Amino acid sequence: MSFSKAGLSKPNSSSLSGTSSTASTNKTVKPSDKLNPKTVDLFNTREIQRTAFGTIYSNGGIPCRLVHGSIKNRLMWNTPPEQVPFDPILVTLAEGLKETQFPFNFVAQEGFKDLLETRNSSEKAIEVLPKIVIPIKNAITTNNDEIFIAGLNALVQLSDAVGPHLNTHLKIYLSILCRRLTQKQFKDQVTEALNKFEQNGGKEVVPIIKTKIPTYNSVI
Repeated sequence: MSFSKAGLSKPNSSSLSGTSSTASTNKTVKPSDKLNPKTVDLFNTREIQRTAFGTIYSNGGIPCRLVHGSIKNRLMWNTPPEQVPFDPILVTLAEGLKETQFPFNFVAQEGFKDLLETRNSSEKAIEVLPKIVIPIKNAITTNNDEIFIAGLNALVQLSDAVGPHLNTHLKIYLSILCRRLTQKQFKDQVTEALNKFEQNGGKEVVPIIKTKIPTYNSVI
């Protein structure tokens, strides 16, 4: 039966396509999808920093998984963290510090911290130090404030782990830290980081810092 004989107007093709489009865009998203890297929309139009870390984590290259808690998220390691090889895992986590999309950014930052807090982490971190300092530098030198803070936190954690072994690498971070020091929202965090470098690295750190930040005041 035709639309005219039935007394009905023929539906506009554009309205049908619009309805179809709306239905497709209103796809229900389950809460668990946000925690599953395989369901993350990698084509989201929001500005996203992507590295190889996301692919490595999604393919099981990092031996941990994200656990969604009622108060906060945490990582559950498939292998005891103290048994996880720093090369390549800690190095890969450092490279993931530039991620801005959840859960990749969370896994990279928390995983990096977890491994450096394990027993004997100092010895293992010193061995891979040359492979870690550049990824952290890449995070700190970005113009993205979120990534900068992730990189700064990781650098302080690394300093706590390796102590004076970081001294010879500090110069590569000082120019950007000097610039960020002039920004009110980061002044306290950068100052605390510089103090940590001195406390962990000893008095020889002061002249190193002063080469780029002459106004720095020693805390020792």
